[in-house]
Amino acid sequence: MLGDDVDTDQIIPAKHLVYSLDDPVEKRLYGQYALSGVPGPAAGLPDGNHPFVETGRQISEFRILLAGRNFGCGSSREHAPFALNAAGIQAVVASSYARIFYRNSVDGGFLVPYESEGRLVSAFRTGDTAELSAQNNRIRNVTTGKAYGLRPLGDVAEIVRSGGIFEYARKNGMLKR
Repeated sequence: MLGDDVDTDQIIPAKHLVYSLDDPVEKRLYGQYALSGVPGPAAGLPDGNHPFVETGRQISEFRILLAGRNFGCGSSREHAPFALNAAGIQAVVASSYARIFYRNSVDGGFLVPYESEGRLVSAFRTGDTAELSAQNNRIRNVTTGKAYGLRPLGDVAEIVRSGGIFEYARKNGMLKR
């Protein structure tokens, strides 16, 4: 559970941009350092002093990340959604996104950026179990039993299902395989 205005330097601090995206070993380090720039308890997640990625690991125990408004603001760092994906995040649910983070998430096929219909940062706590239904545009807090609406993905849904903009273009004959 994250608050408002989480910027790309909090998602993946600039000092960790030295790792190669082409080297399989170095590529995994992006997951290890994902959200290491977020201030607060345990330099990770609020609500219970719980780190996003445990020390010595490269994958988080979390698969869905919930945040407030303007998630991914700051620079146009494409590494930010990649780092979250490398850490095992499959979807982010936020009140709103910085446009460049949203597009980088979709275009790269890194993760699905859902927008919540309302503010959810107080409806979940770090460690709650969440179930996301893309088909019904809902997220449910299994821990509390309450469900909340998500805005439909609209035109980007097919790009997300294809695995990114280049796969979408290939699938639709816009690029040669």
